[in-house]
Amino acid sequence: MTVSLSRLLSSDDPLPVSVLNPGAHSPLLLLCDHASHAVPAALAGLGLPVAELTRHIGWDPGAALVSAHLAGRFDAAAVLSGFSRLVIDCNRAPGDPTSIPEISDGTVVPGNRGLDEAAVLARLDACFWPYHQVITARIAQMRSDGRVPVVVAVHSFTPCLNCAGGARPWQIGVLWNHDPRLAVPLIETLRAQGVCVGDNEPYSGRDSSYTVETHAAAAGLPHVLIELRQDLLGDPAGCAHWADVLGDALAPLLARPELARAEFH
Repeated sequence: MTVSLSRLLSSDDPLPVSVLNPGAHSPLLLLCDHASHAVPAALAGLGLPVAELTRHIGWDPGAALVSAHLAGRFDAAAVLSGFSRLVIDCNRAPGDPTSIPEISDGTVVPGNRGLDEAAVLARLDACFWPYHQVITARIAQMRSDGRVPVVVAVHSFTPCLNCAGGARPWQIGVLWNHDPRLAVPLIETLRAQGVCVGDNEPYSGRDSSYTVETHAAAAGLPHVLIELRQDLLGDPAGCAHWADVLGDALAPLLARPELARAEFH
């Protein structure tokens, strides 16, 4: 499936990136890599029915709404991707085999099969790079204002994946790699609140987290990737509740002096 650069996005398509609360003053910066299940009209839904695109393979259900709640609570900016992770995954390096998957959780994606280089570049230029350019610009603006951004990426995960390994018990997963400044106290605080927390579960931040590694870890900024279980985010009330749980844990940590400086770990 080949679509030229000039035809990929039209004026009727959503924007590839949006920023909530752009005038925010908090050092907290929220990122949502999989905020939307939208597909550019030129890609004809990738050959999938809406019911497939709105499954977890197409986006992270609830993540955008949780991000919006946190942005409002903390006077923080939130950067949200505008297109489905099936169009191109904003949390994968370009060229990664899972960047534009031909199969996702058992579902064949017809519109991703046999792409030529021009089609891949079209998606990068239209959907991937604009999102990351906005994050880069936002961090640069915060640094120029004298703020050290505290980067929190918000994702959601399925209660089970293929159910081969059984149900996933964690309500929240905290993913991190080398920098413990935010992740470790956040895990401790959530557990003290009675939350079932996965330390690098159900995924590991030591394996792959393109966005926070590129924009935060590489610059020595404090950061963490949060995963919330999707069955807990099934309606707006659930999203609001778990945003409050996460916000209650984050609030006392954001004032820690170790988060107000860049450090390399």
